[in-house]
Amino acid sequence: NETTLSGPLQHIVDRKREMSGKKKEQPNYVKFIVGGLSGMGATLIVQPFDLLKTRMQLAGKGGAAKVSFVQTLNGVIKNEGFLKLYNGLSAGLLRQATYTTTRLGVYNALQEHFTDPSGKPPSFALKAAMGMASGGFAAMVGNPAEVALIRMSADGLMPVAERRGYRNVFDAIFRITREEGVLTLWRACTPTVVRAMVVNAAQLATYAQCKELILKSGQFKDGIGVHFMASMVSGLVTTIASMPVDIVKTRLQNMRYVNGVPEYTGIVHVVKSITGKEGVFALWKGFLPYYSRLGPHTVLTFIFMEQLNHAYSRYL
Repeated sequence: NETTLSGPLQHIVDRKREMSGKKKEQPNYVKFIVGGLSGMGATLIVQPFDLLKTRMQLAGKGGAAKVSFVQTLNGVIKNEGFLKLYNGLSAGLLRQATYTTTRLGVYNALQEHFTDPSGKPPSFALKAAMGMASGGFAAMVGNPAEVALIRMSADGLMPVAERRGYRNVFDAIFRITREEGVLTLWRACTPTVVRAMVVNAAQLATYAQCKELILKSGQFKDGIGVHFMASMVSGLVTTIASMPVDIVKTRLQNMRYVNGVPEYTGIVHVVKSITGKEGVFALWKGFLPYYSRLGPHTVLTFIFMEQLNHAYSRYL
């Protein structure tokens, strides 16, 4: 028989039971911290693929000989050393600390705001809109780190005398500001924002929708396996949708001025140059390292995020 309690003691027991049935709500600042830490953790693992993607996107400009993923990988290791695969890691981490912290923090806050009081999640279209809004805003915040990352990753392609030789992301940002002006840190901001909107609309919405459908099937329980499946599908869709904008962004952020004349005059010029000299499919140049980076990065980011959220709810 259950012992009957009364007075203050019964009130405490009832309150604990009530609280145990509720999911602990996170303050907004925690959402931002979790988002940033998740992205930074993933970047520590997949940074080499980001460098290889950038090298392939910049190789073969003007119709020069194309290089494969394996050729690019072998070239970096043979000519520069294995550790050069992590060149630009500091910029990659700063990018995650600014861009990913903002986009995942804003997206999670919006998702909570638009979730029905009954617990019904937002529609796919609304998820996509939230992804675009959070991604576009985050891209503006993270653009300086993005410029530094592209330049540091691409440096090994240049002749030794022409290399920029940034020591780390802070050296890169300082020198860019001093030598080219502070606005250069926001070079190619428009395609960066467009890419981020495409990536986030595809990645965040597709991940949430896939996870929802997998769980609805009743064949799987929520856990790392479900997060992995949803992330891989999300990464594939995102890669296909965002690569053309990404290569335009990369070319613009790495371009040089010759006698005061820029290599490209704008987005349209880059697209015409790529499709005219390298072919339409060159817009998806570097697909394998891009997906090899984005797929695992998506998987790891969401797995880290889910686990950090779980740890927060359980221990804090």
